[in-house]
Amino acid sequence: MSQQNSGETEFSAMTDAWSAMTRSFIRTTAAANRAAVSAMVPTTGMDRSDDDDSSLSDSDDQLPNGSAGATGESADAISAPIQSVDYSDLDWDFERTVDDPAHISVGDTVTFEKTLTDEDVRAFAHSSGDTNRLHLDDEFAAETRFGKRIVHGTLVSGLISAALARLPGLTIYLSQDLEFRGPVGIDDRVSARVEVVDALGNDQYRLETLVRDEDADETVVEGEAVVLIDGFPANS
Repeated sequence: MSQQNSGETEFSAMTDAWSAMTRSFIRTTAAANRAAVSAMVPTTGMDRSDDDDSSLSDSDDQLPNGSAGATGESADAISAPIQSVDYSDLDWDFERTVDDPAHISVGDTVTFEKTLTDEDVRAFAHSSGDTNRLHLDDEFAAETRFGKRIVHGTLVSGLISAALARLPGLTIYLSQDLEFRGPVGIDDRVSARVEVVDALGNDQYRLETLVRDEDADETVVEGEAVVLIDGFPANS
């Protein structure tokens, strides 16, 4: 076997083990989340229209840099184009095929896209406590099987949550099953796409969830989620 083939085999074995470990962890965590959510949320939601445009950029409605007020916004923060999110950013884009939570059906999709920057990675490392050198130290990462720093897998899969948040209505995460297919490099453009595959009743839906590295032109995360679409507070 050539050295190249040997390296490919080792990488494949590593990613298979990574996927298996992640599936087990996510399922255990999801079970706890389901129990907590079921105790806190009603089984039915209000029917309320969100907004009128089914294909939107998160940069459609712009404010002067820094003028929005939520803690943690970047200098490129802008006002939110839809009711379900607090603010947006000039770098973010999204599209969706449905605007009214009462009309969500099988086949509806939301896609969210952004660049995962070095700033994102370092902020995530600090907020999560995951300061693995593979994500933060260029010289260290250069000597690993990846040859460079990569984005935290949980940060990559977090774009699924961003896509779900842009469904019409107030989205509450109930469960998520994930498999990681490959790494994402620093400053890669990444998109998350969610598609409704089953209406479960009581305003709950099962969705296929995919994350793609647009620069590498490959799918890096696959899975399924279950969400509850709730109504907005009366005075929101």
